[in-house]
Amino acid sequence: MSDGRVRPYFTTRGLIPENQETPIHFLRGSIFDKGYWFLRNHFQYPDLTINSGNLLITGAVKKAFIIKLEQLKTLPSKTITVPLICAGNQRAEFRPKVYGEQWEEGAVSQGVWTGVPLKDLLGVSGLEENALEVVFTGADRGTTPNVDEAVLYERSLPMNKALHPDTMVAYEYNGQPIPFKHGYPLRLIVPNWYGMASVKWLQKITVVAQPYEGPFQTDDYVYYPDPHTDEGKSPVTTIRVNSIIQQPLDHSIIDEGAHVIVGLAWSGEGQIEEVEISFDKGNTWEAVTLAQDQTKRYAWTEWQYNWTTPGKGTFTIQTRAKDSDGNVQPEREYWNRKGYGYNAIYRINVKVE
Repeated sequence: MSDGRVRPYFTTRGLIPENQETPIHFLRGSIFDKGYWFLRNHFQYPDLTINSGNLLITGAVKKAFIIKLEQLKTLPSKTITVPLICAGNQRAEFRPKVYGEQWEEGAVSQGVWTGVPLKDLLGVSGLEENALEVVFTGADRGTTPNVDEAVLYERSLPMNKALHPDTMVAYEYNGQPIPFKHGYPLRLIVPNWYGMASVKWLQKITVVAQPYEGPFQTDDYVYYPDPHTDEGKSPVTTIRVNSIIQQPLDHSIIDEGAHVIVGLAWSGEGQIEEVEISFDKGNTWEAVTLAQDQTKRYAWTEWQYNWTTPGKGTFTIQTRAKDSDGNVQPEREYWNRKGYGYNAIYRINVKVE
């Protein structure tokens, strides 16, 4: 690159459809450039047309209407910093192993989104008394293992989440039009929920009077705790409290002396209140230093810890985060056969020479 900096590459998890993992361990800062956003797709990219910027709002509403992108931009907007985290992030860590894209820690990114609150658009249409959920349809389509014919990517939100003041129809990312691969021209943004809820290439919003049961609602993005049956299943929704170490890397060799351990923490239930670190396999814990902007209620938390190595040898470093609602990273992950929501205490091993 012309600026002389070394730029890390994505880790390819799939090409058809394209799934690329962000080099999270090498990136610093709270906002990611579009070039470093992870890519998660279920199908190949859609073909956009001149009408792709038209958004239809229909269903159990008093007045269905179509709003064009240019019209949407004239409405009162808001701008919020939101991380998007794939529900399958860290799937590679599950034991026993599970099937699916073997994401490590890099199916996460964060940026600044600008758009119109969904509740304002639904306010224009007016909700019928029997309105129960809101279904969001993207332009991407394809087949799934359980459906032979092509389907569109669709997800629904319960009415209380759809009407949350920060659930928005976004048209800008980091002050620019949303990049095509991340949902241009319109993308739903759902703070605090895993990324599958933030439907890309949004083309239709349908208010329904009955529970939505599409394949990405009732088959995928469901926790199945039993390896063989559907007993105890529950929907994947809110991001679980988590922390990761960005540097040093797992199984790296470092010199004796002073080191700065850095990482990230996030939660969907509340803001990060504390991150602790352990060097004795969890027998004792120490608090790290948090870097937080209290004005950004959804943003992840950067943290660091100054460590002076006690001598040569091998060391296990663990971290755990706690949020303002009292949620703490567990010792072991919540195993489920599709590999969603991994958030066990984070651990790496390093060798000091």
